[in-house]
Amino acid sequence: MDVRISPSSALTGAVRLPGDKSISHRYGMLSAIAEGVTKLHNYSTGADCHSTLACMSSLGIVIEKDGTEITVHGKGLHGLKEYAGTLDAGNSGSTIRMLSGILAGQHFTSRIEGDESLARRPMARIMKPLAEMGAVIEARDGSYTPLVIKGGKLKGITYTPPVASAQVKSCVLFAGIYADGVTTVNEPIKTRDHSEIALESFGAEIQVMGKQVSITGGRPLIGCELSVPGDLSSAAFFLVAATMAKKARVLISGVGLNPSRSALLDFLASNGAKIKIQDIRSGSGEISGDLLVENADFQGGVIDRAMAAALIDELPVLAVLGAASANGLTVRDASELRVKETDRIATVAENMRRMGIEISTFEDGFHVPGKQKFKGAEVESFGDHRIAMAFAVAGLAAGGETLVKEAEAASVSFPEFYDMLNNLRS
Repeated sequence: MDVRISPSSALTGAVRLPGDKSISHRYGMLSAIAEGVTKLHNYSTGADCHSTLACMSSLGIVIEKDGTEITVHGKGLHGLKEYAGTLDAGNSGSTIRMLSGILAGQHFTSRIEGDESLARRPMARIMKPLAEMGAVIEARDGSYTPLVIKGGKLKGITYTPPVASAQVKSCVLFAGIYADGVTTVNEPIKTRDHSEIALESFGAEIQVMGKQVSITGGRPLIGCELSVPGDLSSAAFFLVAATMAKKARVLISGVGLNPSRSALLDFLASNGAKIKIQDIRSGSGEISGDLLVENADFQGGVIDRAMAAALIDELPVLAVLGAASANGLTVRDASELRVKETDRIATVAENMRRMGIEISTFEDGFHVPGKQKFKGAEVESFGDHRIAMAFAVAGLAAGGETLVKEAEAASVSFPEFYDMLNNLRS
């Protein structure tokens, strides 16, 4: 499916985003290994999160769906059943990496893989700690899907990931649920803490001290009722679109405002964006609120070190904003972009150049000079949801029509995106 994006100088209205993708994954997995029924409200509509539910169903869990309301009949830590086929993670790195931690603690062998894009993403980063805990994992060329995970008795370890990754941390903690003793992850840079909050909500014995997170194994999880706030990473596209517009006033309601995800709002606001946070509320340990964003003269800036890790998912659309900013945008220490659904440094640069934007790339980032104007062009999603949505936003500010090829890639995280974007046109 291709989508045509016509320029729009004004954006007004309100949007309510689908449930947070990161949180939905975690709730979907933990509810399956909890005892009793869990009710999840505002579960993500994205295909990735439904890949997680499909995997849990294949492992013998009964899941009822009513739109975004999900009821999971958990079977406890040892209630999963061996699946004779291959578990399908689709396009979801979150599914395969975090679920591998749970599969490592089972008393059966699992085989899991995904689509062609996922087959290019490295898995050695989770295989190493799981092997230290006692799991036996086979992979193509030692690092790529399909993974064959021979679960069994695990032991607690203390692990320091070489690269900051919430997925790796979560994988180790989820395996730690099954391990003897205490499992500890020492993060080089503090990453989003949705797993810690989710584990506590389900009754796990977890302790957080700065960048150190520990879980005591063997403790049962208990089913509960949880609501998923709106996805802040999805909000980023509307925040950027409104900031770039000649005139804009957009209300984004019910967005997750977890402090470990605050880097996006901090970076935008400190560099000139006009964003007001309204009606803050709390539920199940996660904070949410409404964001009111208006057009503004964005200054641009530098994203590196810990901020690069915190903003890794938002960097494609921030690159678009950087081109329109006063001083441009420089991104360094973001080599993780190379191993996302696509090499996002390369795919951002390719589409930028198609739209007449100057950009320089590095192995770990890029530099986009400011005060540039987008021209309408044919751009590619490359099968990557964040690339598709980022350049749809660029199309709003372009001089002429933009055609986004294979735009359906957005459905991985945000199937309603184009309709919501179109509804904001004045």
